[in-house]
Amino acid sequence: MTYADFFYEIKGKFMGTDVSDIKEHLAFQFSIEDEEAGGCFYVEVKEGQLYVEPYEYYDRDANFISDPDTFLKIAEGKIDPVWAFTTQKLKVEGNIDKALRLKEIIDLKLEQKKAAEKESGKKASEKDGAKKAPEKDGAKKAPERDGTKKQAVKK
Repeated sequence: MTYADFFYEIKGKFMGTDVSDIKEHLAFQFSIEDEEAGGCFYVEVKEGQLYVEPYEYYDRDANFISDPDTFLKIAEGKIDPVWAFTTQKLKVEGNIDKALRLKEIIDLKLEQKKAAEKESGKKASEKDGAKKAPEKDGAKKAPERDGTKKQAVKK
């Protein structure tokens, strides 16, 4: 996986997250240690908006250093960033208090994703329910043949 592939995959996982409740400015740099996908990008929360850009951020609050696989698992919510830090899969430089806010952003994204899936599942089931007409008296319609309709008799 190249750096560009990795960056756009990560960006896709972060973007769309509603961070309007986070009033504080947060700037995180992610340094990827990998021969193919190596590089850095930043995630910034500014004025209730989330930005993910493929640049180095010099005035950052924290720098997260790890391999691409660990970053992907963190972004997908498969591993907790605090656990990754304590098991030394993730290194953190800078303000640890602000670095812990990364977990908040990831948790927000996962909650919003679950809510969206639940809502889309609810809409799909409502659509399916609207397509099915209620059957009268338990009788079922027999398939049409030669343009005539036949109805099964309930025993």
